[in-house]
Amino acid sequence: MMVDDFRRRFWVSLLLTPPILFLSPMIRHWMGLGASSAFRGDGAILFLLSTAVYLYGGWPFLSGFARELRSGRPGMMTLVAMAISVAYFYSAAVTFGVPGMSFYWELATLITIMLLGHWLEMRSVLGASRALEALVRLLPDTATRMDADGTGREVPISGLSPGDRVLVRPGGKVPVDGRLVEGVSSFNESMLTGESRPVPKQAGDVAIGGAINGAGAVTIEVTATGGATYLAQVIDMVRKAQASRSRSQDIANRAAGWLTYIALTVGFASFGYWTLVGQSWEFAIERMVTVMVIACPHALGLAVPLVVAVSTSLSAGNGLLIRDRAAFERARSLDAVVFDKTGTLTEGRFGVSDVVPLTSISEDAALALAASVESRSEHPIAHGIVTTARERGLSIPRSDNVLNITGEGIAANVGGREIVIASPGHLERNGHGVSHPALTALEAKGKTVVVLAVDGAPSALFAMADVVRPESAQAIRELRSLGIRPIMLTGDAEGVAHSVSAELGIEEYYAEVLPDQKAAKIASLRRDGRRVAMVGDGVNDAPALVEADLGIAIGAGTDVAVESADVVLVRSDPRDVAAILGLSRATYRKMVQNLIWATGYNAVAIPMAAGITFGTGFLMTPAIGAVFMSLSTIIVAVNAQLLRFYRGNSGNQARRLTPWQGTERTPQGARSG
Repeated sequence: MMVDDFRRRFWVSLLLTPPILFLSPMIRHWMGLGASSAFRGDGAILFLLSTAVYLYGGWPFLSGFARELRSGRPGMMTLVAMAISVAYFYSAAVTFGVPGMSFYWELATLITIMLLGHWLEMRSVLGASRALEALVRLLPDTATRMDADGTGREVPISGLSPGDRVLVRPGGKVPVDGRLVEGVSSFNESMLTGESRPVPKQAGDVAIGGAINGAGAVTIEVTATGGATYLAQVIDMVRKAQASRSRSQDIANRAAGWLTYIALTVGFASFGYWTLVGQSWEFAIERMVTVMVIACPHALGLAVPLVVAVSTSLSAGNGLLIRDRAAFERARSLDAVVFDKTGTLTEGRFGVSDVVPLTSISEDAALALAASVESRSEHPIAHGIVTTARERGLSIPRSDNVLNITGEGIAANVGGREIVIASPGHLERNGHGVSHPALTALEAKGKTVVVLAVDGAPSALFAMADVVRPESAQAIRELRSLGIRPIMLTGDAEGVAHSVSAELGIEEYYAEVLPDQKAAKIASLRRDGRRVAMVGDGVNDAPALVEADLGIAIGAGTDVAVESADVVLVRSDPRDVAAILGLSRATYRKMVQNLIWATGYNAVAIPMAAGITFGTGFLMTPAIGAVFMSLSTIIVAVNAQLLRFYRGNSGNQARRLTPWQGTERTPQGARSG
């Protein structure tokens, strides 16, 4: 509405400005038409037209001046209102008999240019919150609720309750958070989590309100509505983060306040100086008006809020949710990041880390035989072997006569051969011990080792371990490129911790740390002078997240209400840690650039407006001052928008922070550490 209001006032003022220019004696003189009257009564018409521009075009500044006076905080509106009011009332006095020359033409051009500048600036400002507006528009107005008899009925979103079943057609938007109960499809969640590739889902999987359904019709059971939905929580976080104040914001506001007082002082001082040295009242008033216009602290006041708005919406579109603005800004000075291991650097599930053939059998053949037997078991080791075989795309043969060996392993017949998957101890007790050096080496790393025996002969070793995320090594490299030291914290045994840290290139780690000791370890690192971020799942790591300089909850999935964290990363991707820290640094750089521009511009412009260039052939007029003031504000707004093109520190194609663009990975659920 404010943008539309400034646009209307600008066009009206622009239409009235040409006749004001034509009727102004000085402009007529410059045009060679003579300074005499154009026609009888032209002075009264000039006064009426200028009054219309002053009251209608200048109203936003006059009303803003009144608000600033009531709040006791003079600022931009005070300076503009005083400038146009001095020009108007002095010109009116000249019209009604006071000796001098009117400023009507400068009044009209000044107000018109100021309105144009504010209109363009507000359009730039609105660009900073478009991502938030896009989030608000994600949800549809209605949903197809399925009744008990199987018929569908269109109802408002507000009419849905947890437990209702909703049909989502191909290409439709998911109306609320829910869980699939029928159908298989893929969902575009890029506007919610930054995940660029459609995410396949089937019965039992979670659907996020606002996601776009793919080619299959699905039925979801509503699990959350209203403020409890993921999208509502994201919108609330973004609003709070954009509205929150920071140290940089406070510095800019104080500087803007001082600039207002400086402008008023310099403006009146320049008027007094030029009057005392013998210049005309018109000249002295013009200097005062120009100083007040060009020193408007609007650019300084917008320097930080615009960057805050852009960075917050940019991060939200990439699944990086900022809860504490001040903590996010402090992230630029971190020198260490502490990772919880399980569920953060690893996937929190058993997988095959090593396959060691003991005979001529190949790794894939051994894994296929083991998966054939283990496919009939529900043991975590069995799941790990079967999952690894499927990830390798192996053909798994059929097994029969399956026999569970209680506490020891499992046996079955596969293609006429007896296959046993058991612990090394079980085979040794049955006369088939394994003395291979790889067994000792793997167990020394804290890995669980099982043996594949074919017809009684040990044929391969499988080392089972918590699967390290494929993205973790890159995350560690990116942190190092930012000059940040990665540290691992885990409750696992020393051998496991050493193995994972060596694989990822982490030089410093702490093993066998109980959950209630994690916060104490973070406190110890801080006492040593380190500025530390803690990365965990936000549940059992809550005390450590609070203790750290920056608490980062990773892998929150759709549950974004992690009260102990300063930043919530929706995906279970450790690379997002480097992304949020890099964004913090880029955000701070933009703030500094804007503050330097806004203050440096005034340091040069105010003396010029006061008349320091008098006698050089150039003298700044109020209209030129208004152009420069508007340009400075637009430059600050555009510079803030350039943050949207932030590409991250490494420039890696897999992890670029661009608006609503994520990575080609499927989000994982949160797991305990």
